[in-house]
Amino acid sequence: MEGLGSFLIFAIFFYLIMRYGCGAHMMHGGHGDSDSKGAKHIDPVCDMEVGSEKGYGKMYQGSLYRFCSKGCLDKFDGDPERYLNKKHNKKGGAGHEM
Repeated sequence: MEGLGSFLIFAIFFYLIMRYGCGAHMMHGGHGDSDSKGAKHIDPVCDMEVGSEKGYGKMYQGSLYRFCSKGCLDKFDGDPERYLNKKHNKKGGAGHEM
């Protein structure tokens, strides 16, 4: 009977932690992150719009950047500061070089 009591205490503790504690973000979709499903990101290399579940993602200096293709990701890896510090043209995306 002592084992059953310990198991019930553990089960209640586990439920409370998962429901309200550190496990809550897994059940409820995160801590209010802006990277929810359906969110759109702008590829810093070619300025194309990329969905949060599409393309390639890369963490750089604590921020997530999404890329439409492996080629754009490789360009970013080669010189990240070039793409993060560039000035976007007013007409929209620069597109891909062919």
